[in-house]
Amino acid sequence: MTWRPSLFRHLLVWAVGALLVVWAAFVAVGFRTGAHEADELTDGHLASVASLLLAQGVGEFRPAPSAAALGGRTELKAHDYQQSLSIFAWDSAGKLLTRIGEAPTPEFAEGEGFSNLSLGQPPSEWRAYARWSRPRDVRIMVMLSLAEQDELADDIAAQVATPGLWLLPVVALVLTLAIRQGLRPLMDLSKEIHSLDIHRDAGVRGPPHEEFKAIADSINTLVGRYNAALERERALAGEVAHELRTPLSALSLHASSLRGPLSPAEREQALNQLESGAARAGTVLTHLLALARTSRSELAEAAEPVDLCELARQVTAEYAQSAFLSGHELSVDAQSPCTVRAHPVLLQIALRNLIGNALSHTPAGTAVQVSVGTNPPAIAVTDTGHARRRQGFVPAPATTSGLSLGHQVVRRVAAVHDGRLDVSGPGEGPTCYRIVLGGGAVT
Repeated sequence: MTWRPSLFRHLLVWAVGALLVVWAAFVAVGFRTGAHEADELTDGHLASVASLLLAQGVGEFRPAPSAAALGGRTELKAHDYQQSLSIFAWDSAGKLLTRIGEAPTPEFAEGEGFSNLSLGQPPSEWRAYARWSRPRDVRIMVMLSLAEQDELADDIAAQVATPGLWLLPVVALVLTLAIRQGLRPLMDLSKEIHSLDIHRDAGVRGPPHEEFKAIADSINTLVGRYNAALERERALAGEVAHELRTPLSALSLHASSLRGPLSPAEREQALNQLESGAARAGTVLTHLLALARTSRSELAEAAEPVDLCELARQVTAEYAQSAFLSGHELSVDAQSPCTVRAHPVLLQIALRNLIGNALSHTPAGTAVQVSVGTNPPAIAVTDTGHARRRQGFVPAPATTSGLSLGHQVVRRVAAVHDGRLDVSGPGEGPTCYRIVLGGGAVT
């Protein structure tokens, strides 16, 4: 079984790990706080007992040397937290008046307050609190074994920290369920994407959460682009079959005619027709490849700032020699700078199409001008068309179905740029093909 990364396990590990760190810190702080508070509670108990004894009056403190035996009477213990205290009382001269408890008798001293004493053989540690009466005629000391104090502190600290230990698995379980429930919209979206059929489904709806809207929109955009590209590929395949059928059939016919008995003039005519048909097939293939590129560039190539004037001058310069040989007057009118976000390669293909069409389908002496407009951004190719156009020129009607492949390429390029191809005055007079680009100029 192949182990695959899981977002749920990833979040769970990090969440439980963070919980363990926080919980360990909580337990440690709780234990330490419990021990400290237990020590404070014991000190308060010692001080309270001393104050209570002094409040009874000094006349009550009489010698009681046998009172130490009371500390060993277990029947006097009524609570788990009841502590075994030892009490000593001296008069102002240092004479021991009363002794209660198991602690060894400490030496008489003048000081007051809390202290830690080491008494007995072997020595043991005791926590003591001493205080004088007012006036200073009786000194009271209340003592507790530090071992008993530490035992009480550990017990209280454990009581404070224990709930944190048994609550940890409960919180971890609740956290696991919460993460699973919180990730359910993401899991539902993953299942919907996994079961998406881009050929039949329009897209994904996605959960209603705002965070998933961008994901669903992006997927739906990709699905729409894929279907549009697939439709264009199908249309391109149809164009290939339709456009290549005639030139290929003509090539086959002319090639077959060369096998028969032909006079030199007929053979030369057949060779010319064969050459013309091959050139036509090559032109058709060039246009089809351009159409295919425009279909893919919309998805694969990013737009970039393009200077239309510079692009027009570069492409026009490529046809200077052809225009000179064919007897055309080719010029450029690109004075005002105009920069747009566009696909430069596609614009070059479209402009070459229009210039090549003007040079190929108009007679010698025709003036062909390439101009750039700024409002809106546009590139135009205008020819004077004084004489009848050569055979093979197909003017652009209003519908796409009647356009030649070259004009389909230009229209496709314009569509990629959210623009259009405007045609004015087709026929015997001047004709202008104008590519209007959408989006406006880049400032």
